[in-house]
Amino acid sequence: MDNIQEHENISIFDEPGAHSKGMLDIVRAEFIRAESLSWEELFDGFDQLDAITYSSSVDFICKLLKKFSKAEIIFGYSGVMSYKLHEVLSYQKNLTELIINKASKNKVDLYSRIGDGSLSLLAADKQISHEKLYLLSAEDGRKRVVMGSANMSTVAFSGRQRETWCSFDGDLAYDYYRDSYISFRESSTGDLTIKCIAAAEGTDVYAELPIANKTRVLKAVTVEIDNDVHEEVQFALDVSKLSGKIAPFVPKPDKKGITLIVPDTFRVLKQKLADADKKDRELRQEFPELIIDVDLNCAILNDKPLDLHPDTADVTNDIALLFDYMKGYENFHVHDVKQLQSKYFSFANWFFASPFMAQLRFVAHTYKHSVDPYPAYGILCGQSKAGKTSFLKTLLQMMIGQMPISSGGKFTASNIEGLKRVVKGAPIIVDDLTRKRFREHADETIKNEDFGILDRLLHYPAVVISANEDLKSVPQQISRRAVICRVSGGLTNPESMKSNIPPRVQSKIGTAFYREYLRRMLEIFPSILAALSSDKMPEVDIFETSSNILCEIIKEYSKEPLPHYVRCYYFEDYFGDKIIGSNAISTIARAWKVNNKSFVIDRKMGELRYNTGDIWAARDVLKELSEVLKAQQSQEWIVMDLEKACEFFGINFKKRRLFNRT
Repeated sequence: MDNIQEHENISIFDEPGAHSKGMLDIVRAEFIRAESLSWEELFDGFDQLDAITYSSSVDFICKLLKKFSKAEIIFGYSGVMSYKLHEVLSYQKNLTELIINKASKNKVDLYSRIGDGSLSLLAADKQISHEKLYLLSAEDGRKRVVMGSANMSTVAFSGRQRETWCSFDGDLAYDYYRDSYISFRESSTGDLTIKCIAAAEGTDVYAELPIANKTRVLKAVTVEIDNDVHEEVQFALDVSKLSGKIAPFVPKPDKKGITLIVPDTFRVLKQKLADADKKDRELRQEFPELIIDVDLNCAILNDKPLDLHPDTADVTNDIALLFDYMKGYENFHVHDVKQLQSKYFSFANWFFASPFMAQLRFVAHTYKHSVDPYPAYGILCGQSKAGKTSFLKTLLQMMIGQMPISSGGKFTASNIEGLKRVVKGAPIIVDDLTRKRFREHADETIKNEDFGILDRLLHYPAVVISANEDLKSVPQQISRRAVICRVSGGLTNPESMKSNIPPRVQSKIGTAFYREYLRRMLEIFPSILAALSSDKMPEVDIFETSSNILCEIIKEYSKEPLPHYVRCYYFEDYFGDKIIGSNAISTIARAWKVNNKSFVIDRKMGELRYNTGDIWAARDVLKELSEVLKAQQSQEWIVMDLEKACEFFGINFKKRRLFNRT
């Protein structure tokens, strides 16, 4: 067949030596005629297919494979990708699963065809040509090259959408493009083997992906990041961001997917977008936007990239000021000041890591892991003069250089979820939330574990709730989903008024320490996401990772000995049974010490009974007790397993024989 359409193809080869540096490979062609053919007619009469394709419809490929006794297909990635290792692994794993599922549906036996050598499937592990190339050959020596804008998909080959096709018959074009094809194949791809296909439905898929197989054969493979793609990535992100902003205001398509546009559409759209821009500006003033982009290895605050290589002196100064602030707690009237400092620092550890939680939760949910280890809510509660609000302001100042805090009166489930859809990165702080409002709204919003999943929201902020000690208990269904920090002690009114530590620190402390923290987190975060992107139970403790980074920075930059609270914190330090139930534990321990008449030990029944003196008090304590105690409420009484209670509370209740029932 002669050329179907005029074609002047310019292909840029990535391989060194393919052409002189700075030169382009140009194929000159003459227009002979244009024809209308079905895809079957275009591919009929040939025995072997070699192809490069992107964004492929595996359904169509399965139809096409049935026409050829031998085939080899290279799958490239049509999206914008910088070809970092975690991106390549994710792409190859998803591609493998897609091919298997679709081939099974179309009754194509991949195992037998790959096994007998009649089919080879290859996946790209670095950027290759953007050409869509189809090389056809027959046993009688006929050869054809099909090129064009279309991917190997049903839509592209159906004639329903505008596509440009060119066809070259004969050895000259075939041999030229065959050389290019072989160069792409040898330098940029790995085989989808039978082992890889078999492992895709199990837990060993990553060890059998094409890049892993290629590494075993070649002993070593280099992964070179395509830094030139960053402009394309940013453009794609900008388009996606703007699209999401416009989407709520455009007409919705009908059941057939058709959207009717009339002249008035754009007048209404203009006004709605103007109103939205005004609200965005107001929100930006109240809630700064912090975007941590793992793919681009950068952080952006209010559209300005952050310098993630801060000056050493600035980091040292921030650490010294933080130590000054934490030292101020030594002036508090509190039973255990070291415990208070540790509680505050452990909360800061979660606070600093919170901008990463949205993406962790999304990946965990995608791979069917629990999202609970990556909490997007924090609750800081305690006495009114325990320094909660001042501490949160200091953390925000260290993070974004601003201290925006909202009143607890604005806290409703709908308001918070609305803010989480438009605010990014920096935690939303709700100050002075009352017990009543917490009970009315917190349960609903904190228990919504699927928030942001369907909408693929990867930058929504954590929410921090500050409450006074009237928040006497937090139910288990909330305490296992939120980081809870209970603090006690404080300063007297005169002492509080005279203390200049918080305002002095807040006026001088900068963001250098947190920017150094972000840089180090971004270096290891891809490996964390890769660990989560597996069917295996992930060994990811974000609290340990974050606190290790904080400790490393402080050890490296501080001129002072490390305080006791600067240590590694683990998941169990936040969500262990005794941590979640710490308030109930202290309540019962205090009651046992000062009023042990409120306890009854029934050895015969193996029960410990505690009289709280009030039905509501009993309900509050019960909410925080671990399930291992088998605790139940009867009016103002709480009944627990005696043996488990002794172990859980660390108290030998059996020792007080005066109150035993035998």
